[in-house]
Amino acid sequence: MPVDPQVQAVLDRGAAAGAPPLHEQSVEEARQAHTDATPTLVGPVEDVARVLERSAPGPAGDVPMRVYVPAGERTRGLVVFLHGGGWMLGTLDSYDALCRALANASGALVASVDYRLAPEHPFPAAVEDSWAALLWAHEHAAELGADPDRLAVAGDSAGGNVAAVLARRARDEGGPPLRFQLLVYPVIDAAMDTESYEEAAYDYYLERQGMAWFWRHYLAGGDPATPDASPLRASDLSGLPPAHVITAQYDPLRDEGEAYARALAEAGVPVALRTHEGMTHGFFRWRADIDEAHSAMDEVARALRAAFD
Repeated sequence: MPVDPQVQAVLDRGAAAGAPPLHEQSVEEARQAHTDATPTLVGPVEDVARVLERSAPGPAGDVPMRVYVPAGERTRGLVVFLHGGGWMLGTLDSYDALCRALANASGALVASVDYRLAPEHPFPAAVEDSWAALLWAHEHAAELGADPDRLAVAGDSAGGNVAAVLARRARDEGGPPLRFQLLVYPVIDAAMDTESYEEAAYDYYLERQGMAWFWRHYLAGGDPATPDASPLRASDLSGLPPAHVITAQYDPLRDEGEAYARALAEAGVPVALRTHEGMTHGFFRWRADIDEAHSAMDEVARALRAAFD
């Protein structure tokens, strides 16, 4: 199907603003643009029962975290959430509205992680900080009001990449025990050689050159084939927690997300894959304008509730 009219309106608004392509911006310009666009895209901010500012001891100092306690009935599960932004953009504030909505919709506590960003802190800083946050969340779940045995990792885009890496690391290191992994249009492979990279190379928000810009700054000369950067390259995906993978039709990352879902299934991991037709990368966060963003939130909330119950 063609691009959804609501999505096209968002794309047209961005084009009318006249900003240069991502790969032609400085890091500071790209970060400021991401911050400036957030209020218009994310929509109203939901009330939650409580917001707790916490930190986890990390490899290079404390890792800030923001924990959302949902309003009303809850499953007492805890979701460790890793934000998107190509490992270079995004903050606790720019993902505040999304994490509030995820907490209320799922009934779970959501711990949003402010991992260090590239290029100042290239790979594997994001992974190491997020791992420290996951360990902290498991250790402190009970005092937050959650069940430490009802733990999940989640993330969108680059955050989905980190979430997938954490799920495999938790398996390999004997915990923390994870019930679930939620991967929203995740970055899964640095090869950038799929059909969707050709079909959606330009004009659909995330562009091929922009994704190459992210990879270049994140890896900073590191090995793109290591599974901690490209989870699809892992030799063994068996024994990982059940997964829910969301992709978007007009997204360069579509094919690698779908390939990872298939690889998980072939390894015996229970997995649900949903490709959202007419959508582009980023739609899950665009709650102000996109009806499908709300449908997708309902979808993942049901999956989390089922995993925790």
